[in-house]
Amino acid sequence: MKTQVAIVGGGPSGLLLAQLLYKRNIDAVVLERQTRDYVLQRIRAGILERGLVDLMHEAGVAGRLQQEGLAHDGTVISYGAEHFRIPFTKYIAKPVVVYGQTEVTRDLYDAREACGGVTEFRVEDVVINDVTTARPYVTYRVEGQARRIDADYIVGCDGFHGVSRQTIPSEARKEFEKVYPFGWLGILSETPPVNDELIYANSDQGFALCSMRNENLSRYYVQCSQSDSTDNWSDAKFWDALRQRLPESLAENLVTGPSIEKSIAPLRSFVVEPMRWGNLFLCGDAAHIVPPTGAKGLNTAASDVHYLYNGLRQFYEDDDTTGIDGYSEKALARVWKAERFSWWMTSVLHRFPGQTDFDARMQRAELAFIRENEAAQASMAINYVGLPY
Repeated sequence: MKTQVAIVGGGPSGLLLAQLLYKRNIDAVVLERQTRDYVLQRIRAGILERGLVDLMHEAGVAGRLQQEGLAHDGTVISYGAEHFRIPFTKYIAKPVVVYGQTEVTRDLYDAREACGGVTEFRVEDVVINDVTTARPYVTYRVEGQARRIDADYIVGCDGFHGVSRQTIPSEARKEFEKVYPFGWLGILSETPPVNDELIYANSDQGFALCSMRNENLSRYYVQCSQSDSTDNWSDAKFWDALRQRLPESLAENLVTGPSIEKSIAPLRSFVVEPMRWGNLFLCGDAAHIVPPTGAKGLNTAASDVHYLYNGLRQFYEDDDTTGIDGYSEKALARVWKAERFSWWMTSVLHRFPGQTDFDARMQRAELAFIRENEAAQASMAINYVGLPY
């Protein structure tokens, strides 16, 4: 099989890139290790920056997003018994949109099927070959049958554990990593959200986040031990922990119910440089991971897609390699800013092992300063809603 762009990984970043390329008559084949149903069972974040919303419109897949997405003009931060709101649109005149990553992926899969794009599922033994030559190709197996795709370019959208990053020789890549000493225990419940906007909570018991997917589907998180297990958390224990981490005036609005999903996510910051090796490009989690505190994971992958899509479009339409030649540098410049913001939010909102009373007071002072200072609120709003591409 031959194509112009071979995309390894059928998650939202790979699918979004494929759909954008399709709109410009650039052929792409997507390879996915799992089935479509398996991918759509993953529960992920649901805060979309304006840049990602715009890309969904450009890709022609924003119909359901427009109808069902919840525009949020601000967010609430609490510390101890205090809480305050940061009004995004006061400082940047743009909201974020709450729309689950699962729904983004579903919309992209539906669009890809509708346009007849080639997506191969259950691929195994993927090997990316000859990326430093003008004839790169990918070999893999489907149900035991050997297959091969020849392409002009190969894009690795296969996540942190995928083969794409490992294709770059270890001596040619530099990796930066910080592993945080805690995780997030998250549950999904068919209950109305405790608040009509997200609540980020700093408390003596640890961090908590109150989020939602829609008006009757809530997503809640509490900080837990890195080595914890969901077996240790009954629904009742979770609700008690969440309630204790919220100011009383907010906790009294909490509606509890049975969880329909429960999981623990580790937190890490990770970046690899460069994001291009020959004719192989890394995109999304294959190149970088952020802790979820700043809602930047999917959104930073979308910025990668933006830079790479426009670089490929420039090459195929204008025979100009400027965009793809500058891809890694441009993408990484924005990635590191997203890493900084996510690291900062994680540092100011969580309880760390060995944290002293002084450290806790510094966190509270930081949050009090944001509450009282419009310049600090503006900085947070600009970063949260999303830096320009």
